[in-house]
Amino acid sequence: MSIKAVVFDLGKVLVDFDYGIAARKLAESSSAPADEIRALIDQSPLLFRYESAGVTTQEFFDEVRRRIGFRGNFDEFAAAFADIFTEIPEMTRLHAEVRACGLPTFVLSNTNEIAIAHVRRNFPFFAHFTDYVFSFEHAVLKPAQRIYEITEQRSDCRGGEILFLDDKAENVEAGARRGWRVICHRSSDESIRAVRDGIN
Repeated sequence: MSIKAVVFDLGKVLVDFDYGIAARKLAESSSAPADEIRALIDQSPLLFRYESAGVTTQEFFDEVRRRIGFRGNFDEFAAAFADIFTEIPEMTRLHAEVRACGLPTFVLSNTNEIAIAHVRRNFPFFAHFTDYVFSFEHAVLKPAQRIYEITEQRSDCRGGEILFLDDKAENVEAGARRGWRVICHRSSDESIRAVRDGIN
């Protein structure tokens, strides 16, 4: 069975990120120190609630503002919270290479509204995917099977027709259980070789 769609995770695959940057920026206008802020926003229960639509963007902002004593407005918060990403150029070039082969490409990401708005504005490569499946839009996080089902529906592909790259083993394993071909992303060199092997 040949590959008919390539699905990329976003964070740590196409862009790197560091919530420590956001924590330090927010601390400049808050009563809480940077390490306390990072514990609140970095892969935390509150962030997971936000990324699975358990709270709205406004509710997330209000909760963080209250807990850290943030003195700025929403726009100032969003700018600091989201400006944590750096492009991984060898991986975005790989995405362009896959597209040049004529294969549709998709983003499947546990993420949030503030982050995606920032990425759309600041990273031109992000506009060039066939479609996007974001946890906050579907109220479900990887590795829950439902978000993989949604990706199959959006791509109109199943099982071994899908090649999936993600940096977290549990997310890769969930795709493998659906018969997807999977790559656990550890380094750009390894993933580039594996994708080229998979689509050629």
